[in-house]
Amino acid sequence: MVQTLLLCGIVLLTCVLSSKLLYRFGVPTLLIFLTLGMLLGSDGIGGIYFDNSTFAQQISNIALVFIMFCGGFGANWKLAKPIAPQAILLATVGVMLTALLVGIFSHFVLNVTLLEGMLLGAVVFSTDAASVFSILRSKRLNLKGGLASMLEIESGSNDPMSYMLTIVAISLITNNH
Repeated sequence: MVQTLLLCGIVLLTCVLSSKLLYRFGVPTLLIFLTLGMLLGSDGIGGIYFDNSTFAQQISNIALVFIMFCGGFGANWKLAKPIAPQAILLATVGVMLTALLVGIFSHFVLNVTLLEGMLLGAVVFSTDAASVFSILRSKRLNLKGGLASMLEIESGSNDPMSYMLTIVAISLITNNH
């Protein structure tokens, strides 16, 4: 137990230090964590073996709660309020249309069913602008007008729509088989 806690502490410390260091170069934090996960995993140089899918699902659900609701905490609501309707429209209708278009494209190009293509679209389209903002902030660049606020609100509010569309697509796929 002590060894597991020590290992978790070392992994977290490595993640924090590397993200602080590489942030200065505009490297997105998500890329850092994915790379560290691959390096430290059972197939990487770390050799950490993990096969507890139930625990991984529980941790992922907790992380999903933080991810889904964290976006709103950093938003500047004075700047965001005037463009909130456009951002919410992008996060709902825009997300559904994107999932539909990716679904149709995947159906014809990748030769999958329309529902499987829509599942792919529902999972892929909600990629956050967090990595874009990370790069913009590290390079001290700024977007003009209300574009940054609109992207921030849309990015923080599109995850629930993605989650819902993913669950619906999975339910429809499993009920059809």
